Amino acid sequence: MDANDPDAAAFDETGRRARMVERQLEARGIADEHVLDAMRRVPREEFVAVSLWRDAYADSPLPIGKGQTISQPYIVALMAESARVGPTDRVLEVGAGSGYASAVLSLLAAQVHAIERHADLCAAARTRLERLGYRNVELRCGDGSAGWPEAAPFDAILVAAGGPSIPQALREQLADGGRLVMPVGDMRHHQDLVRVTRHGAVYRQETLCGVSFVPLIGAHGWPA
Repeated sequence: MDANDPDAAAFDETGRRARMVERQLEARGIADEHVLDAMRRVPREEFVAVSLWRDAYADSPLPIGKGQTISQPYIVALMAESARVGPTDRVLEVGAGSGYASAVLSLLAAQVHAIERHADLCAAARTRLERLGYRNVELRCGDGSAGWPEAAPFDAILVAAGGPSIPQALREQLADGGRLVMPVGDMRHHQDLVRVTRHGAVYRQETLCGVSFVPLIGAHGWPA
């Protein structure tokens, strides 16, 4: 954000982030202090268009172009908490979008590998993350439904797009004890957020809540 812009000066971003954490996250049961601290620290306004600065901390997703959205803060926090991301973890994020969740995850994990299928969004997110100093995020453009096999295994995988089922490729890229959080459902925009935990050859799946995400497009998701 441009500190010389008179409109930007009207915002108390630190205060808005603190209120967002209190009212949207803690009030709804997000309790992981590391997640809450990361959400307080990442400037969400930097990941949306200037025209949306006033809505940067609204309790809703926001458009970022190419028919994609930046998830509402609660969903970003819920997925990070549900994946139980720790400081030594290697994380895969599918559907990086503007890079906001990548930035949050970078403060929780040792290394983040993020994939975005739209080349324009991917390039913009990479530039943004580098400018803001999130050095432990590696971002590439590609089919996220296939994961990042050469960088596997991952301690946590977070998928920010809904698919008809969890891709086998992503299951196989989970480390033993790893957690995968993803929206799954038959309808393209209405899913259940599920968590899969790997125990050797056994994958335990549980449903967390109902959600609505953009579709996961790719070889192991919905057709384009």
